[in-house]
Amino acid sequence: MKVHKSSTPEEVKKRKKAVLFCLSEDKKNIMLEEGKEILVGDVGQTVGDPYATFVKMLPDKDCRYALHDATYDEIQESKKEDLVFIFWAPECAPLKSKMIYASSKDKERKKLTGIKHELQANCYEEVKGRCALAEKLGDSAFIFLEGKPL
Repeated sequence: MKVHKSSTPEEVKKRKKAVLFCLSEDKKNIMLEEGKEILVGDVGQTVGDPYATFVKMLPDKDCRYALHDATYDEIQESKKEDLVFIFWAPECAPLKSKMIYASSKDKERKKLTGIKHELQANCYEEVKGRCALAEKLGDSAFIFLEGKPL
Protein backbone atom coordinates (compact mmCIF):
# COMPACT_ATOMS: atom_id res chain seq x y z
CA MET A 1 0.00 0.00 0.00
CA LYS A 2 2.88 2.36 0.63
CA VAL A 3 4.46 4.39 -2.16
CA HIS A 4 8.06 3.81 -3.11
CA LYS A 5 10.12 6.85 -4.07
CA SER A 6 10.54 5.57 -7.61
CA SER A 7 6.79 5.19 -8.21
CA THR A 8 5.35 6.78 -11.33
CA PRO A 9 2.14 8.85 -11.06
CA GLU A 10 0.23 5.96 -12.68
CA GLU A 11 1.55 3.51 -10.09
CA VAL A 12 0.60 5.89 -7.29
CA LYS A 13 -2.99 6.13 -8.59
CA LYS A 14 -3.29 2.32 -8.47
CA ARG A 15 -2.03 2.17 -4.89
CA LYS A 16 -4.62 1.10 -2.36
CA LYS A 17 -5.76 3.72 0.14
CA ALA A 18 -7.94 1.31 2.13
CA VAL A 19 -8.80 -2.40 1.94
CA LEU A 20 -10.98 -4.88 3.82
CA PHE A 21 -10.03 -8.46 4.62
CA CYS A 22 -12.58 -11.21 5.25
CA LEU A 23 -12.66 -14.92 5.99
CA SER A 24 -13.09 -17.35 3.12
CA GLU A 25 -16.33 -19.34 2.83
CA ASP A 26 -14.77 -22.30 4.67
CA LYS A 27 -13.54 -19.94 7.43
CA LYS A 28 -9.96 -21.23 7.04
CA ASN A 29 -8.28 -18.41 5.11
CA ILE A 30 -8.16 -14.64 5.29
CA MET A 31 -8.38 -12.84 1.95
CA LEU A 32 -8.93 -9.44 0.41
CA GLU A 33 -12.64 -8.80 0.14
CA GLU A 34 -13.52 -8.34 -3.51
CA GLY A 35 -14.70 -4.84 -4.39
CA LYS A 36 -13.92 -3.47 -0.92
CA GLU A 37 -11.01 -1.19 -1.60
CA ILE A 38 -10.31 2.46 -2.25
CA LEU A 39 -7.54 3.40 -4.67
CA VAL A 40 -5.48 6.57 -4.31
CA GLY A 41 -6.50 7.53 -7.86
CA ASP A 42 -10.19 7.43 -6.84
CA VAL A 43 -9.72 10.00 -4.07
CA GLY A 44 -11.06 13.34 -5.23
CA GLN A 45 -12.66 11.81 -8.33
CA THR A 46 -15.17 9.08 -7.48
CA VAL A 47 -14.42 9.14 -3.75
CA GLY A 48 -14.83 12.53 -2.13
CA ASP A 49 -13.94 11.65 1.45
CA PRO A 50 -11.86 8.45 1.60
CA TYR A 51 -12.34 7.91 5.34
CA ALA A 52 -16.14 8.28 5.22
CA THR A 53 -16.27 5.96 2.19
CA PHE A 54 -14.09 3.46 4.03
CA VAL A 55 -16.37 3.47 7.08
CA LYS A 56 -19.39 2.84 4.83
CA MET A 57 -17.67 -0.28 3.45
CA LEU A 58 -17.67 -1.93 6.89
CA PRO A 59 -20.44 -4.55 7.19
CA ASP A 60 -23.22 -4.03 9.72
CA LYS A 61 -23.33 -7.58 11.02
CA ASP A 62 -19.95 -9.23 10.53
CA CYS A 63 -16.32 -8.79 11.49
CA ARG A 64 -13.48 -7.61 9.25
CA TYR A 65 -9.85 -6.64 9.30
CA ALA A 66 -8.98 -3.46 7.47
CA LEU A 67 -5.95 -1.46 6.47
CA HIS A 68 -6.25 2.27 6.02
CA ASP A 69 -3.39 4.47 4.79
CA ALA A 70 -4.15 7.58 6.83
CA THR A 71 -2.89 10.96 5.61
CA TYR A 72 -2.62 13.71 8.21
CA ASP A 73 -0.69 16.80 9.31
CA GLU A 74 -0.78 20.18 10.97
CA ILE A 75 -1.07 22.05 7.68
CA GLN A 76 -2.80 20.82 4.54
CA GLU A 77 0.26 21.15 2.29
CA SER A 78 2.57 18.91 4.35
CA LYS A 79 1.41 15.31 4.61
CA LYS A 80 2.34 12.37 6.82
CA GLU A 81 1.10 8.86 6.10
CA ASP A 82 0.72 5.93 8.48
CA LEU A 83 -0.84 2.51 8.01
CA VAL A 84 -3.62 1.78 10.49
CA PHE A 85 -4.78 -1.79 11.13
CA ILE A 86 -8.44 -1.91 12.13
CA PHE A 87 -10.20 -4.85 13.75
CA TRP A 88 -13.94 -4.39 13.14
CA ALA A 89 -16.17 -6.52 15.38
CA PRO A 90 -19.68 -5.04 15.65
CA GLU A 91 -21.83 -5.99 18.62
CA CYS A 92 -24.37 -7.82 16.45
CA ALA A 93 -21.82 -10.00 14.62
CA PRO A 94 -22.21 -13.75 15.15
CA LEU A 95 -20.27 -15.03 18.17
CA LYS A 96 -18.42 -17.62 16.05
CA SER A 97 -17.26 -14.92 13.67
CA LYS A 98 -16.04 -12.74 16.53
CA MET A 99 -14.11 -15.65 18.01
CA ILE A 100 -12.43 -16.60 14.72
CA TYR A 101 -11.45 -13.03 13.87
CA ALA A 102 -10.21 -12.29 17.40
CA SER A 103 -8.12 -15.47 17.57
CA SER A 104 -6.42 -14.82 14.21
CA LYS A 105 -5.97 -11.05 14.58
CA ASP A 106 -2.38 -11.07 15.87
CA LYS A 107 -1.24 -13.55 13.24
CA GLU A 108 -2.80 -11.47 10.45
CA ARG A 109 -1.39 -8.22 11.79
CA LYS A 110 2.13 -9.67 11.89
CA LYS A 111 1.88 -10.69 8.22
CA LEU A 112 1.17 -7.09 7.21
CA THR A 113 4.27 -4.93 7.24
CA GLY A 114 4.49 -1.21 7.93
CA ILE A 115 1.59 -0.93 10.38
CA LYS A 116 2.13 1.94 12.80
CA HIS A 117 -1.22 2.00 14.64
CA GLU A 118 -4.02 -0.36 15.58
CA LEU A 119 -7.67 0.41 16.22
CA GLN A 120 -10.37 -1.95 17.45
CA ALA A 121 -13.97 -0.89 16.94
CA ASN A 122 -17.25 -2.50 17.97
CA CYS A 123 -19.71 0.07 16.64
CA TYR A 124 -19.91 2.82 14.03
CA GLU A 125 -19.70 5.48 16.75
CA GLU A 126 -16.10 4.39 17.36
CA VAL A 127 -15.04 4.87 13.73
CA LYS A 128 -17.47 7.24 12.01
CA GLY A 129 -15.81 10.46 13.12
CA ARG A 130 -12.28 11.37 12.19
CA CYS A 131 -11.48 12.06 15.84
CA ALA A 132 -11.27 8.35 16.76
CA LEU A 133 -8.69 7.80 14.05
CA ALA A 134 -6.91 11.04 14.94
CA GLU A 135 -6.59 9.91 18.57
CA LYS A 136 -5.09 6.61 17.42
CA LEU A 137 -2.54 8.41 15.28
CA GLY A 138 -1.48 10.08 18.51
CA ASP A 139 -0.42 13.53 17.32
CA SER A 140 -2.57 16.10 19.08
CA ALA A 141 -1.02 18.93 17.06
CA PHE A 142 -2.40 17.99 13.66
CA ILE A 143 -5.59 19.50 12.39
CA PHE A 144 -6.10 17.83 8.98
CA LEU A 145 -7.00 14.20 8.35
CA GLU A 146 -7.43 13.03 4.76
CA GLY A 147 -7.20 16.65 3.65
CA LYS A 148 -10.21 17.64 5.76
CA PRO A 149 -10.12 19.67 8.99
CA LEU A 150 -10.92 17.85 12.22
